[in-house]
Amino acid sequence: MNWLWASAAVMVLTAAIHSYFGEKRLIAPLLAQDKTVLTQPLARKVIRFAWHFTSLLMIVCAAVVAWPGTPDQLVLLTGGAWLAVGLFDAVYTRGQHIGWPVLSAAGLFAILGAW
Repeated sequence: MNWLWASAAVMVLTAAIHSYFGEKRLIAPLLAQDKTVLTQPLARKVIRFAWHFTSLLMIVCAAVVAWPGTPDQLVLLTGGAWLAVGLFDAVYTRGQHIGWPVLSAAGLFAILGAW
């Protein structure tokens, strides 16, 4: 399988999991609390919007990586960003966040595909 397509597939899968489980396990419980800034309607909308917008940006990254003719430098930049975020996530959460391996893998696959 082509490294760029593998990267894009991991990015799309990450976006779907991020959106679904983030809504279920993070956003909904946060919004259920009555004693935070999230009792404000605008804050509730912005939190949910930002979370799902992040998932959409993951899908856009997948398109950038897999799109025929995308300059290698842009693919390297995108892959480098994903790899850096994945590694930062691993260090910052001491490996406890489930997302760091897939973020890192998506970035590494994009870098390999651009080379």
